[in-house]
Amino acid sequence: MENLIFSLNATVPVFVMIILGMFLRKINWIDEIFADKMNKFVFLLPLPVLVFEDLSTIDFDQVWDTKFVLFCFFVTLISISLAVIISMLIKNKENQGEFIQASYRSSAALLGIALIQNIYGKATIAPLMIIGSVPLYNIMAVVVLSLFAPERRKLDKKMWITTLKGIITNPILIAIGIGLLWSLWKVPMPTMLEKTISNIAGTATPMGLMAMGASFDFQQAMGEIKTALLASFLKLFGFCLIFLPLAIILEFGGEELIAILVMLGSATTVSCYVMAKNMGHQGTLTSTVVMMTTLLSGFSITFWLYILRICQLI
Repeated sequence: MENLIFSLNATVPVFVMIILGMFLRKINWIDEIFADKMNKFVFLLPLPVLVFEDLSTIDFDQVWDTKFVLFCFFVTLISISLAVIISMLIKNKENQGEFIQASYRSSAALLGIALIQNIYGKATIAPLMIIGSVPLYNIMAVVVLSLFAPERRKLDKKMWITTLKGIITNPILIAIGIGLLWSLWKVPMPTMLEKTISNIAGTATPMGLMAMGASFDFQQAMGEIKTALLASFLKLFGFCLIFLPLAIILEFGGEELIAILVMLGSATTVSCYVMAKNMGHQGTLTSTVVMMTTLLSGFSITFWLYILRICQLI
């Protein structure tokens, strides 16, 4: 019972915020336009500031773990490859690109930091997981959605320039770069700046989670339900079943295992839908997977935390 309570204490506060967002949308305190603006605002300012805050105060001489970062990178790469192979089974090939992206791309930054903060108070390892996985998420999302578009397009020079520009201008990646330099150069943080950053960063998790909940549209959830169920299973259970045992064998534990769990088994990020729509895809399958994985991840992550807790790995 103690292990179950530990797991619930870690996950319930996170997902209550999502449910609150859904409730506020239901009573029309938040509409679709406001939810979209909240999502964009969190992505552009509070979330990057939160990532910067965690990175800038880290002593990388003590924390940096090349083995962990490389593990996150190669596991992400293999997960994408497996999603591509499994996507060959889909009958409706127009949904292949959406299936691949929705199967591997996690809410690693938002949910990862929120979950680890709930358990350990500070997300020290989460930024290292983000460094190993998030840049690859973004690069491969553009490649996959281009190669498997309903109207196939070539990855020409213009497409690569657009991809590179999107990576360079990604607010989270910029925050990672600035935070790394700030920490490595040991730049002092004035008290006024520290408090301002802390106040902005403190809005990232509650606003982001409520916006995620408010973005749901249940009427779309029945479209492509079988394919969505397969993608959701991969996202919440499949990759965890394959790679969590490998992480344990490689002697990752504690906060590292939590970060790996979030990378592998957290909900599909809402930004998948935005990217799919902007790159010529219908978006119905993506939105359904986002909804299903976000609703079910409260149970699945609690399950995985319970297993890891019982095994005394966290």
